[in-house]
Amino acid sequence: MAVLAPLAGCTGPQSTLDPAGPAAEAIAGIWWAMFWGALAVWMLVMALVTWALYRGRNTRALAKPQRLIVGGGLVLPPVLLAGLLVHGSVSSARITGLDREVDARVDVIAERWRWRFRYFDAQGGVVAESLDVLSLPRGRRVEFRVTSTDVIHSFWIPRLGGKVDAIPGRINHLRLRADRGGRIRGQCAEYCGTGHTVMAFDVLVHDETAHAAWLARQAETGR
Repeated sequence: MAVLAPLAGCTGPQSTLDPAGPAAEAIAGIWWAMFWGALAVWMLVMALVTWALYRGRNTRALAKPQRLIVGGGLVLPPVLLAGLLVHGSVSSARITGLDREVDARVDVIAERWRWRFRYFDAQGGVVAESLDVLSLPRGRRVEFRVTSTDVIHSFWIPRLGGKVDAIPGRINHLRLRADRGGRIRGQCAEYCGTGHTVMAFDVLVHDETAHAAWLARQAETGR
């Protein structure tokens, strides 16, 4: 049970390690690469420490100490950092989604302390609006245009991708795709005042028919 307890933090409605879209999968891949790389380096260091402690009576003498200095201090760090740089660069296209077509657009307006979402059709007209609940069509790439009416906030859906600041007077863009249903939670990732802790929202991932029906209901209720 003690071994399984830490793994419980890898899943859930707000876990970056339980991705529900390609951008979040790329981010999780980078995280796991860093984790396993750090673990390998730690094990190597522990092995060298153990060897130094138990190698014999003369523990201070090394035949060629230059090998450890050159290998551990000059060769190993650039190799690890170069590998991480290549992996991150290759994954950047999946994270940003800038090279893919956009299927839908949603305006995200951060307010103290709630989120307002406006949904647009293909002609650029507003078809619906919602508060603190975001509906997404499954398998479709959505472009979010993020801004704020008051102070700086940060729009973040951990299971779908990275975060982007919501800044008054400025529009930032973020492209995400949800491939899995289930419960997903978003939040403000920038401290914005006394109501920051309650500035969260639910993400509903529907198929296209259910998403259209949900938008129609929102248009009727006006909320």
